[in-house]
Amino acid sequence: MTLTPTPTLLNQDQALSLVESAIQQSEADGIFISLRTSESALSRFSENQISQNISRNKFNLTITSYFGKRSASASTTELDPNAIQETIRRSEELARIAPDDPEWIPLLEPQTYEQRQPAFDQATATFSPLARGEIVQRVCALAAKAGVEGSGTLSTEAFLDVIGNSRGLRASDRGTEADFSFTARIEDGSSWSQRTAFAIAQLPIESLTEELIERALSSRHPREVSPGKYPVVFNGAAFAALLPWVIWNLDARAADEGRSFMSRTDEGGKPAGNRLGETLFSPLVQVQRHPAHPLLQMGTCFGDGLSNHYLDVIKDGIPQTLSYSRYWAQQQGKEPTGGLFPIVMSGSNQSLTDLIAQTERGILVNRSWYVRYVNPRTLEVTGMTRDGTFWIENGQIANPIKNLRFNQSLPDMLRDVDALSFVQRFGSSVIPGVRVKAFNFSSVTDSV
Repeated sequence: MTLTPTPTLLNQDQALSLVESAIQQSEADGIFISLRTSESALSRFSENQISQNISRNKFNLTITSYFGKRSASASTTELDPNAIQETIRRSEELARIAPDDPEWIPLLEPQTYEQRQPAFDQATATFSPLARGEIVQRVCALAAKAGVEGSGTLSTEAFLDVIGNSRGLRASDRGTEADFSFTARIEDGSSWSQRTAFAIAQLPIESLTEELIERALSSRHPREVSPGKYPVVFNGAAFAALLPWVIWNLDARAADEGRSFMSRTDEGGKPAGNRLGETLFSPLVQVQRHPAHPLLQMGTCFGDGLSNHYLDVIKDGIPQTLSYSRYWAQQQGKEPTGGLFPIVMSGSNQSLTDLIAQTERGILVNRSWYVRYVNPRTLEVTGMTRDGTFWIENGQIANPIKNLRFNQSLPDMLRDVDALSFVQRFGSSVIPGVRVKAFNFSSVTDSV
């Protein structure tokens, strides 16, 4: 087989053939190969005009060689057979001198994956720079007409992932993704949001732009409110910046070793297992790992070869599973799970407006920004509101307010969830709007 030396999106047969050939060239006890090839394009705009167009073709082949419990990896971005052979030899040379891995586990045997095809939208894969520019032009025209300064990005990507090892494991996934983000600013008012889909035709570009322009205009001249605990209605985009922190921390090893909010301790304060199966959150909180969700339709396997299938993560407010790596699963006599993503949280048929109408007094948060740990053990985080924060009075948005810094325990936040809206996709997550009975704001911030 002859492959072009110029990086481009291979088809699945070419990629699998390349992986097979590399495995056959190995002189190590074992070998694992990961291949990713992609074609992406992005238009960036600011001050209501296009400022940058980027088109990228990428190819990356990573080879990990094993000698006993020693291993090492090497990568190449070249399709040339000589470059690939040199990469194999380099990984073998490094593996021979590497120290033993104290958490070594054997290479993964062949796996069974869901019998479905991830979404691949041909129109998105071949979307032209001209078509992308025309969309951006319409967005900028809407912003200019309203007298706001618009900026953001519109991007598309098509990709193929293939993995294989010397034990016979083979897997491949391909997909497409389109993403739009928009910021509108005027005077001291601003707004932002972002949407992702597997097809560019599914992005609500113009309606989202109009919504964000209106929010930016409404957010001008904010008033100050005192820090404290308030009921909060979170836009889905804002909650999508908080919920993943909880899911990332559902790690079995951290819980068992006493390093997580999921840890149990004995009377002496020593680790005593985990809190799996306890009612920790509101019964409204239902979270799944659901790659086949209609808004996602993502791949069937993880990068290490484990199956990415449906899994209940939180049901009726009760954690159903923790994330087990292959090593920790072996230590604990469990089955490895792979990561607990993509994240899908169930919603309702209500709108965000409905949630606001049911709130006598509180705060509407449209963006959670710069979220960071305060205490990883309790999962307390800090962050700020941004891009349109509003005071709710008698079920209506009363006025914009100055942005606030929050210090909040995220498990407590999920415990206090009392209403949900319908779901939307943000990045690789599907998230509803959420109302929380009490959320702790620690100070006022001058951020816009």
